[in-house]
Amino acid sequence: MPPVLRGDTDHGPMTGNDDLVLMAVVGAPHGVRGEVRARAYSDDPMALKTFSPLQDEAGRHYEVRSVRPAKNVVVMRLSGVETREAAEALKGTSLYIDRSRLPDDSLEDDEFFQADLIGLQVRDNAGKTYGTVQAVQNFGGGDILELADAGKRSVMIPFSEAAVPEIDVAAGFILVDPVAAGLDGAETGPGSRKRRPPSKSGETPEKGA
Repeated sequence: MPPVLRGDTDHGPMTGNDDLVLMAVVGAPHGVRGEVRARAYSDDPMALKTFSPLQDEAGRHYEVRSVRPAKNVVVMRLSGVETREAAEALKGTSLYIDRSRLPDDSLEDDEFFQADLIGLQVRDNAGKTYGTVQAVQNFGGGDILELADAGKRSVMIPFSEAAVPEIDVAAGFILVDPVAAGLDGAETGPGSRKRRPPSKSGETPEKGA
């Protein structure tokens, strides 16, 4: 089973706060009374109300007054959002909870919170290092780790069991297979934006798309 993320497969802007876990991204307004459509990043989208309040990147908090399914999104009513204009102003807003509110025992063996992966050292069995995990991306096709090394361009690798056979959060590192991860051609660490599709699924060609 390939490693997966749970609750926070963020493919939007990073907050700079590794302790925040993405729960939803606000989309278009729904109706004229302040409701918003949102994409939920949770095993159970209806649980968003349970995690209320949610907060945005600026630290503003929103109580989730109601949430209901609507095809492939949810429709939420948030505190302080009473008009269509107010809902429109929130379009594109990412909503988070603090990592401390998510118990570790809620994870399966091959599940990890994104906040726990950021900053882990990346190395292979020979001891060669490839920088650290800078971000976890998802462009709609699967989870990808973005690696950063000082003075070098970042590189993307698939977050699959073949590419990342071991993750030790407590020890502060992940083990990669350079061939499966597409790093075998890197002489001194990540030097290109080479991408290979994770075994879970593929990805789009441009970061941030």
